Amino acid sequence: MQLFRQLLVAPAAIGLLAPLAVVNSPAAHAADLNINSVSDYTDVANSEEQVTSITQFSDVYPTDWAYQALASLIERYGCVAGYPNGTFGGNRAMTRYEAAALLNACLDRITEVTDELRRLIKEFEKELAIIRGRVDGLEARVGELEATQFSTTTKLSGFTNFVAGATKAKGDNFRFEKGGVGARDDYNRSWGAFTFSYDLRLSLKTSFTGKDLLFTRLRAGNMGRTSTWTGGGVLMNTLNTAAPGGNVLGVDRLYYRFPLGSSFTIQAGPLTRNTEMMGYKPSAYAKGGQTVLDFFGGSLGVPGVWNKETGGGFGAIYSNKSNVSKGDPYWTLAANYVADAGEASDGNPTTGGIMTDNSEANFTSQIAYGNKQWGLALGYRYGQCGARFRTATEYAFSESFGTPCSVATGTFIDGDGEEQDILERSGASSNSFSFNAFWRPEDSGWMPSISAGLGKSYLNGNSTWDDFTSKRGMASWMVGLTWTDVLMKSNALGYAVGQPQFVYDDEDFVADGGYAMELWYKFQVADNISVTPSVYWLSRPLGDFTQNYKGDYKSFGVFGGVIQTVFKF
Repeated sequence: MQLFRQLLVAPAAIGLLAPLAVVNSPAAHAADLNINSVSDYTDVANSEEQVTSITQFSDVYPTDWAYQALASLIERYGCVAGYPNGTFGGNRAMTRYEAAALLNACLDRITEVTDELRRLIKEFEKELAIIRGRVDGLEARVGELEATQFSTTTKLSGFTNFVAGATKAKGDNFRFEKGGVGARDDYNRSWGAFTFSYDLRLSLKTSFTGKDLLFTRLRAGNMGRTSTWTGGGVLMNTLNTAAPGGNVLGVDRLYYRFPLGSSFTIQAGPLTRNTEMMGYKPSAYAKGGQTVLDFFGGSLGVPGVWNKETGGGFGAIYSNKSNVSKGDPYWTLAANYVADAGEASDGNPTTGGIMTDNSEANFTSQIAYGNKQWGLALGYRYGQCGARFRTATEYAFSESFGTPCSVATGTFIDGDGEEQDILERSGASSNSFSFNAFWRPEDSGWMPSISAGLGKSYLNGNSTWDDFTSKRGMASWMVGLTWTDVLMKSNALGYAVGQPQFVYDDEDFVADGGYAMELWYKFQVADNISVTPSVYWLSRPLGDFTQNYKGDYKSFGVFGGVIQTVFKF
């Protein structure tokens, strides 16, 4: 306690006791002691008219070297008094009697504070014991985690989605060829069964500096090419959670991301995705919910640009977010190059490789402006022949992907005497543009968030490629609404409508247009478990193949119902 008191009165000792050496010197005489002054000082120090502000002293100024020490004693402890004439007398020598009076007043105040603290500690003794127990428990848990964690640099998270549901074709049962099975019956016979599938993702996030990220994702599923949910039957049927098949765990994402200065981020890897290098997602659709169709979810209604190409590549992202106030809108500019995974690892330049004519590569860029509440973005993607548009009508898919990237321009006889075609690169490519915007209210209520996307694509090629396509222009659009905290907190409701990639021409703008719409509701069962039932309708997913059957207008659509149960850990 003596040491504690000495620390508290240190300012007084430094600022006021220095002159004692002069008082105690041989030159000091008993006559120098003014007992009346000491008595006056003591009376004022013990009176109720205590000095409460240093400004009450007429002879103390902010430029004085002990000004801060004196102010602290007055304002924090109230144990400093002056003389009856309103002065402090800071430049005059201090007697032992004056020092004793000052120290006694300060020690009395310190004793009062100490007694008050004792009373508070005793009053909240139970609460302090509870807090102490919680701290001890946290220390034990932290120690246990440190002892059992598999890595000090890597964090593991998991996502599992159980997908149960079925689809059914509706409309005319027309036949594409004489004697063939009707389109409706053929679909229901091949794709109409109720199925139960899963999508499992294990993400490993590793950081070596605290600012970089080595991202590895392991994925497994039992969907694959034979599943309805991966575009079986019609491409527009693809779900956003469509997983690979075979029940085999494999690496489907592997890249490294690191900052370059305060505004740039670089990402590169053998399994990176172009849409994950955009730096900004200009959509609020299904935020807080669970997406259903891939067209509305991962493709944002513009599959020409947001085609989710994955493979070997690299990208750069610029953002001035760190230079603006929190919550204010900011700029994001991104550009990346991704070659298809199958071609990126192919060492033969005539069939694959990086930066070759046969890479099936995508150059994607986006400029965006906004924050978490609203945003706008313009996107562009250049795709080599074979680079996918992702979700489209069957007619648009055949027009863009059914065209060959290499054509035969002649023949030659090989060493075995066999005739072989002379293949020439067709030079086919595509240019796609997109515009996305979103807005969401600050508070949940009857007003939903609104997300919209509009895309347009053009096919290009040389004269050799012209013979394989009849239409060059394609378009897509979507509008999505999301309500949060519906009926219960953390539950969400969503609805979206739009047209996946379709072919158009000047004479008949909607020659190939097929509509898609979905409705879903997410139940938050627990913190890490949610259940989302949903229904959707695909109007004329065959596109122009439906309308042009024998010149008659025919109807053909697919109705789907899906329940997704998501577990996160």
